[in-house]
Amino acid sequence: MMRLTRLACAVALVLAAGACGSDSGSGQQAAVPKVAMQQEIGASEGSLNLVIWAGYAENGSTDKKVDWVTPFERKTGCRVNAKVADTSDSMVALMNTGQYDGVSASGDASLRLIYSGTVAPVNTNLLRNYGDIASYLRNQPYNSVKGQMYGVPHGYGANYLTYRTDKISQKPTSWSIVWDPKSPAADHVVDYDSPTYIADAALYLKAHRPDLKITDVYELTQEQFDAAVALLKQQRPNVNQYWSNYLDEIQSFKAGDNWAGTAWQVTAQLAKSEGAPIGTTIPQEGATGWSDTWMIASRAEHPNCMYKWMNWISAPKIQAAVAQWFGEAPANPKACSYAAKGFCAQFHANDVDFYRRLAFWKTPVADCGDSRGAVCVDYSKWTELWSQIKG
Repeated sequence: MMRLTRLACAVALVLAAGACGSDSGSGQQAAVPKVAMQQEIGASEGSLNLVIWAGYAENGSTDKKVDWVTPFERKTGCRVNAKVADTSDSMVALMNTGQYDGVSASGDASLRLIYSGTVAPVNTNLLRNYGDIASYLRNQPYNSVKGQMYGVPHGYGANYLTYRTDKISQKPTSWSIVWDPKSPAADHVVDYDSPTYIADAALYLKAHRPDLKITDVYELTQEQFDAAVALLKQQRPNVNQYWSNYLDEIQSFKAGDNWAGTAWQVTAQLAKSEGAPIGTTIPQEGATGWSDTWMIASRAEHPNCMYKWMNWISAPKIQAAVAQWFGEAPANPKACSYAAKGFCAQFHANDVDFYRRLAFWKTPVADCGDSRGAVCVDYSKWTELWSQIKG
């Protein structure tokens, strides 16, 4: 087990280059803690403790017809205990307790988990479905370091511009509908409640403020970051809701309190199915997005069960079941053979062009990842300013 002092050092490295003896002027990436990688899958330990997004581990308790956990338990002998987290920050906090074997981490959590030594590198040779995972989801900046994967991709989606068609008569072509103080959606704008949302402001500025020279919305210099924060503070009076639980956002859209803002496709579809006049689009500036990865804890008490789960959850038939229940594109394109007709087209499964239009969540770190060196604003500052923005 890694000593706490080393863990603290690793966390500091990822949050602020220059800590723990790194050279802040070198521009080199912080070192990843050395964590052993599992070499084989042994006998089941009998239990599996997971941190998940809601809907990722259904056992029939929500809907009797929706259950991929019970068959897994019967096949492997691993009893699943799942803890739902509403935000990536909550996921990181829960995983840091050391009580969980794995997590369905989004990109704004995964690097924090990797650099803190909380999760272990994954031996993809032990994952029988890994070769079927869409190539553009593997070895990405949010789930790998220097070619080493830290999990198996699960599913992904866009943060769509979602709007009420009875309030906004024409489909918006720009995110200005949420940023312009004189927008027809003023006082009824909805934003995602996370420091990561600062990247959405940066995405808008990237298109409309070329003088800022933003290249990556998660790698912002102080000037670029300050501009994004200023835009968010300007927007604040027009925001009706900051949401973390998508069910809360659905209710606000249904009630007519939200007119335009960021939502997942599943949110829009559920609101629409319940009678709300909802439209979705990806405007000319593009959009941010999320890609989730199943990661194994470095101190997993039940590592064999976690590997068995990663094999189970990445299988085509199970991928189809999860994707359709949650509302996302499956990472394994073979899932489309088991999905309802038109589902994969609707969610852009295996659509590399769609994927490349999105700026996927990624933990901001001090190292800009290029010749600028360690001059970018790290996540700790994003968190601090997000509290100020919301007030």
